Amino acid sequence: MENEITNHKVGFLLDMDGVIYHGKTLIKGSDIFLKRLKSLGIPYLFLTNNSQRTRRDVALKLTRLGIPAEPEEIFTCAMATARYLASKKPTGTAYVIGENGMTAALHHNGYTVVDDDPDFVVVGEGRTVNFETIEKAVRLVDQGASLIATNLDTVCPTDQGIRPGCGAIVAMIESATGKKAFSVGKPSPVMMRMARKSLNLRTDQTIMVGDTMYTDILGAVQMGYKSVLVLSGQTKRSGISNYAYSPDITVPCLNDIPDDFYLPSLASAEAS
Repeated sequence: MENEITNHKVGFLLDMDGVIYHGKTLIKGSDIFLKRLKSLGIPYLFLTNNSQRTRRDVALKLTRLGIPAEPEEIFTCAMATARYLASKKPTGTAYVIGENGMTAALHHNGYTVVDDDPDFVVVGEGRTVNFETIEKAVRLVDQGASLIATNLDTVCPTDQGIRPGCGAIVAMIESATGKKAFSVGKPSPVMMRMARKSLNLRTDQTIMVGDTMYTDILGAVQMGYKSVLVLSGQTKRSGISNYAYSPDITVPCLNDIPDDFYLPSLASAEAS
């Protein structure tokens, strides 16, 4: 039976904050669930709409929380953005509002970060943003640079509460210029498709787990992935009805996902 389970092709795309941890605190049971996936040979990829950290930095944070992780198991919206831009305009240039995770991803994909006459203005997460950088971005977009958002999350959770997210910063630039940003992060099909292909999965083999309806679950529904909403993060059960779509299942936390949801061969074997 073990071989039958292990060979059942399925994989997980896992949101992080609100699913794996809260700030610097591991959500109870998430490490147990991931150990089970490892033991069964089921692949997974950590997905985040936070562009601040490099994948190596994110892997270290997970490891320190008790979840051993390699950089290759991390997929950030900064990576998706950089790969997307490189596919559209190789060796291009970008003015960046963001931190090291964004600039490192752009450099890795052959992009140069500049202050003047860029091909793109790229807006990511960050606490170093100030009005001067926003004013500069507005001028560059007004002069013809294309506006790119790593994601459109309006708020970003922190240990102290929420702070303005990438979407809030982008909204200021859009309002000032009258030009709309193209967003690459969740729920964009760009990032969702790249992540699936990283695990070499088909659409019907992919399961997205997240705590946010308008990014994680919406992205999964639009792509045809199975979806799991965990109530350990932003969304409460009472809020699900506010949306015209719904997850396949809703559970309190990651470790409460039932085996038969992703291991139908196990359910069949136990039934017999």
